Amino acid sequence: MKEATKLITLDRHDQRILTLLQQQGRITNNELAEQIGLSPAACWRRVKALEDSGVIRRFAALVEPSLVGQPLSALVMVTLVRHHIDNTVEFENRILQYPEVLQCYATTGNADFVLRVVIEDMAAYDRFLNEKLFTLDGISQVNSNFVLRNIKEETAIPIR
Repeated sequence: MKEATKLITLDRHDQRILTLLQQQGRITNNELAEQIGLSPAACWRRVKALEDSGVIRRFAALVEPSLVGQPLSALVMVTLVRHHIDNTVEFENRILQYPEVLQCYATTGNADFVLRVVIEDMAAYDRFLNEKLFTLDGISQVNSNFVLRNIKEETAIPIR
């Protein structure tokens, strides 16, 4: 994930565009323009500029994991043996290859990385650990917490 290098200044139209697109990703440009109060051409240019600047990273469908056979979700805390750049880069590059890892964060605190893993069942999670995670060099400790239920799971960034 790219880190933001500079803050993008958003006017009220841009803010409203981002809010609406986060709520209704499939809204047509004409509908969006109408709700924002811009012409379709001006609205399209603004959306394109937000994409080009990196403010809008991509558009995606949100899929319900349990309905596609991936009901088990785990938060996995990984601690490395040493904080050496080679260990960190190798770990990050390998994690990028694992489709069951939906998020990976480098963190402060007790763990060096926190992963969100979505998978079929405990047997599949056991295979993930033994065939993928535990094969990586430099791992000191792995702690797993399994999600019992989602209380809140949002994707929309508050736009102010």
